[in-house]
Amino acid sequence: MRNPAKPAAVTESAELFLPLLPPRDLAAVASACRALRAAASAVTTRRAADAARGLEPLPIPFHNRVDSKPYAYFLYTPFSLARLAPGAQPWGGAWARPPVPTWPRPSLDGFPSAVCGCACEAGECGGPGCACADAEADAAGSGSEGGMGSLGECGEGCACGPSCGNRRTQRGVAVRLRVVRHLQKGWGLHAAEALGRRQFVCEYAGEFLTTEEARRRHRLYDELASAGKLSPALIVIREHLPSGKACLRVNIDATKVGNVARFINHSCDGGNLHPVLVRSSGSLLPRLCFFAARDIVEGEELTFSYGDARVRPKGLPCFCGSSGCCGVLPSEET
Repeated sequence: MRNPAKPAAVTESAELFLPLLPPRDLAAVASACRALRAAASAVTTRRAADAARGLEPLPIPFHNRVDSKPYAYFLYTPFSLARLAPGAQPWGGAWARPPVPTWPRPSLDGFPSAVCGCACEAGECGGPGCACADAEADAAGSGSEGGMGSLGECGEGCACGPSCGNRRTQRGVAVRLRVVRHLQKGWGLHAAEALGRRQFVCEYAGEFLTTEEARRRHRLYDELASAGKLSPALIVIREHLPSGKACLRVNIDATKVGNVARFINHSCDGGNLHPVLVRSSGSLLPRLCFFAARDIVEGEELTFSYGDARVRPKGLPCFCGSSGCCGVLPSEET
């Protein structure tokens, strides 16, 4: 006689370990019995419903009408990390934890930071008297249509709190987005609501790398990408310092650990997002954030320019579809 409690017991136990498994292992476990197959299917459905795992203010679902891949697997972080994240992260469990606020942002382990900031009265942060704000940088930030802008925000050493108006990029992804599968480009990030010009969209989060490690990974990623085995998301930012004699290089790898910005595709015409380097008081490294360069309609794909493709004429093919498409994606050198 069959024990009617057994399937329920299997499902309950499965909820403890299935959310920790990558897709291949999840599929292998699902083939063991009917109860595990049902539990694994439920995990897959919940994963496809939110790429952010409840770590952002709003869920960010996957949509795929191209093939059978329900989602893209990676470890999620709302902010960049200076050290490697754990090798496993629960995703797709029935008892998902409530969203975790991205403020206050954690200190970057391993990187020194100066505890400094403003002591503005409530509502005055970001104004002319605020030590964190740079009027010229703010004007060159989300309002600029070409190149990379800059922006100053309050940070760890400031007296203000999370509701401060000069922390607009520090509250996570507060606009509705979705990750959509494309036939040639793979996954891409789309607006799931209308976005206004200059509106903050998201930060590019991942692992901070040394230049040596970034170059090592670039070589490996190029080989795997050429063979169609990987879609890398390692971005290199070069900031020319005020002296004009030095350049700060920041390497952020969202290939294995990152947020939804890893799905933003390249566009040779510059795209509809404006990249902005945001410096928070007390932080050594800037953050890369994206603002709407113009009004964006619901359903439109979000894109920006990765760089100049002419430096690497034999690079990976570009499928941006813009009228000025170069045919190849920019390289690390750009």
